[in-house]
Amino acid sequence: MQFEIAREALIKPLQLVTGVVERRQTLPVLSNVLLALDKKQLSLTGTDLEVEITGSVEVDSAASDGEITVPARKLMDICKSLPDSANLKIQYDDDKLKIQSGRSRFSLSTLPATDFPGVEESSGALEFAVSKELLKAMLHNTNFAMAQQDVRYYLNGMLMEVGPDYLRVVATDGHRLAMQTEDLKAGVSDTSGVIVPRKGILELSRLLSEGEEEDVKVIIGSNHVRATMANFTFTSKLVDGKFPDYNRVLPKGGDKNVIAAREQLRDSLNRTAILSNEKFRGIRMILSDDELKIVANNPEQEEAEETVPVEYQGDSLEIGFNVMYLVDVLNVLNSDSVHVIVSDPNSSALLQSSENSNATYVVMPMRL
Repeated sequence: MQFEIAREALIKPLQLVTGVVERRQTLPVLSNVLLALDKKQLSLTGTDLEVEITGSVEVDSAASDGEITVPARKLMDICKSLPDSANLKIQYDDDKLKIQSGRSRFSLSTLPATDFPGVEESSGALEFAVSKELLKAMLHNTNFAMAQQDVRYYLNGMLMEVGPDYLRVVATDGHRLAMQTEDLKAGVSDTSGVIVPRKGILELSRLLSEGEEEDVKVIIGSNHVRATMANFTFTSKLVDGKFPDYNRVLPKGGDKNVIAAREQLRDSLNRTAILSNEKFRGIRMILSDDELKIVANNPEQEEAEETVPVEYQGDSLEIGFNVMYLVDVLNVLNSDSVHVIVSDPNSSALLQSSENSNATYVVMPMRL
């Protein structure tokens, strides 16, 4: 294998692929990135056995094809340390990958490409195309609600559900839920849903933030999901489990409708949060005609109080919440105002953008 490539062309796919590589691995080859050169097309692949990302880039000139694996972080650090305008001459020789740029010389250890594991594929049962911007927005608006290291392993990921005329993503950690549904002609007759693991969702979100606006081709198999873009292919194993019935979580029959300015409410919650209990983050919300009072206190007997004007007429209500759960929702909404529906102190609150109801959020109350 021998080729030349500009640093700028190599560093972008290398950064994205290296993101999936774990620093500490049980298998040494999993710390490596697979380089494969075919004519003038160079592909770079990184995996942790759960998620795999492959990026491709055209090299300036190629003398000979081949494939080999090299330490991902070291190659990344070498590229980062070189000047922006650097050109790299890369050659595999004598079990070493030799890199030359100007007066700099590097020699990296290698492991055979045959040792490099791929994410095991299954036949693609379902295939559809979705706009890159739309999928990116859907993941961004919901991924904060995924659980982290929950014993209920099926919560440590996101449900991706495809129906004949819609695409839906749902995330929940048992205390809150985020869901977004968009119209999509997927060309399927039945509804099917899979759980994509947390790391897969975060890596896919990162990939979708790169490059031009384009359609993403998504293939869902029995044990993997694959998303293909112009220069990248993302593959992730699926979580084997049953996702909770989100329809049962959505509160129904809420009779108290509140409309508030989103940024004003978020800023008031953030200020009140400063003096909330650091462990439980609880705040009290006291609702009355055209006014919402937010109160927080902590074991040190400190207290914060904010009053926010809202559109509301009806019975007064006092209800407790984890303040950060509310702030997370207000951070991803991009409307000027937010619509909150509650019924009583023991029922969950339903939050939506007042302009676009495609995204729905549910936050469970706290006893204070």
